[in-house]
Amino acid sequence: MLPASPPLSDLDLRRASVCQLLHWLAAGRIGPERLAEVHLEAIERIDPALNAYVDLRPALVAEQARAAAQRRRAGVIGRLDGIPIALKDNIDVAGVPTRAGLPGRTRPAAADARVVERLRACGAVLLGKTNMDEGALGAATDNPHFGATHNPWRAGYSAGGSSGGAAAAVAAGLAAAAIGSDSLGSIRIPASYCGVYALKPTHGEISTCGLVPAARRLDSIGLIARSADDLTVLLQTLAGYDADDPRSRHRRVAFAPPDWEPGRLRYGVLPDLAARGVEAAVVDVFERALAKLPEDLGERCRVDFTDWDFARTRRAGFLLMEAEMLDTFAADLADARHPVSARFRALLDYAAGKSAVDYVRADRVLDAATLKMRRLFAQVDVLMLPTTPRGAFPLGGIEPSDHADLTAFASLAGCPAVSLPMGTLPDGLPVGLQLVGARGADLRLLELAAVCASVLDAEPAYPARA
Repeated sequence: MLPASPPLSDLDLRRASVCQLLHWLAAGRIGPERLAEVHLEAIERIDPALNAYVDLRPALVAEQARAAAQRRRAGVIGRLDGIPIALKDNIDVAGVPTRAGLPGRTRPAAADARVVERLRACGAVLLGKTNMDEGALGAATDNPHFGATHNPWRAGYSAGGSSGGAAAAVAAGLAAAAIGSDSLGSIRIPASYCGVYALKPTHGEISTCGLVPAARRLDSIGLIARSADDLTVLLQTLAGYDADDPRSRHRRVAFAPPDWEPGRLRYGVLPDLAARGVEAAVVDVFERALAKLPEDLGERCRVDFTDWDFARTRRAGFLLMEAEMLDTFAADLADARHPVSARFRALLDYAAGKSAVDYVRADRVLDAATLKMRRLFAQVDVLMLPTTPRGAFPLGGIEPSDHADLTAFASLAGCPAVSLPMGTLPDGLPVGLQLVGARGADLRLLELAAVCASVLDAEPAYPARA
């Protein structure tokens, strides 16, 4: 007889990956109800200082966990049955307000977003809504109405944004995974700052119906987890054609199988990261990471981006977002009882002062990014670069303007992009490695991310808060 496995501690459950939790659930070592209780207890104890969640309903969580336990006893379960997952507060959950980081949005959503429908169908336990930047327009999650989310590795530092609450919750062991949104880097930036894994899928792979839009031509549902394999499970569960999403209909690209041959991969790198504004400490961590991967990555190719202005790409994306938000948030801007912040109003006023020609010029950058993407991936299989030009910064100071300089290209080109931990900076905070592939290369990128992660062994010891 095999010896009995030792009991699993609460800390074991909070640091485990989704795949590990699914294994323990299937083996009967844990049940959905205990898993939910462990996460709710940790949230109650830790989140007042972290401020990752803005809406938590323990009774509803317990109800979902009981239903998951009943399904497991009946032997009919979904792919994510019993897994506790957090949702960014710009995704509709029926009966719960979708605040989108704004003060006046108190009316409960009438229906679930399409991604929430899929999560429910596969049995996930929805923990609650996570903090975000006001209107998803920012990269710090320092919200004037709901407070700042602190980096789980260092209080007083930014968790990134706009999905900062989601990334902080996963890093701190307050959710097994989280669903957010990414328009110019809103999933990947906080993943880099918080030391977790994130995927911005090919544009249109996951329906955005029920997501408060930032810029519909840029918006993607994004995924955050503690392993690349978890991202693969989430993507395959949540992706799919949606006739009600025009970008799904027009932009869906079939997944390419993960069939790269080790040693024959061509990976592109920028020869002038410092000239692109990337801090020396981030360049050093990036180069050390690449030095560990030569046999796994194949041929290193210097790619020519001298014709591409990363900062201009980011500015064009922000103008598209700000212009669309003038319509999306018109009622919020006019609500004198629940005023938006002066910063948010000023950003949208900037777009109001631009002309239709300015908008068209910004919109044309999307076409230019598509053409650049086609030329790039005719030469290499994957582009590798840091996720962010710097690490997490102190809250309350001047927010850097270049957070999204290295993430915006994939958004405007509609490409998939993965961020994974690649090491720590001299100040001890994590920083991410970004892999960008051609449209439809999501599974290939995730396979490569898993290979890189196994060699680098750079993810922090989760959870960030015991």
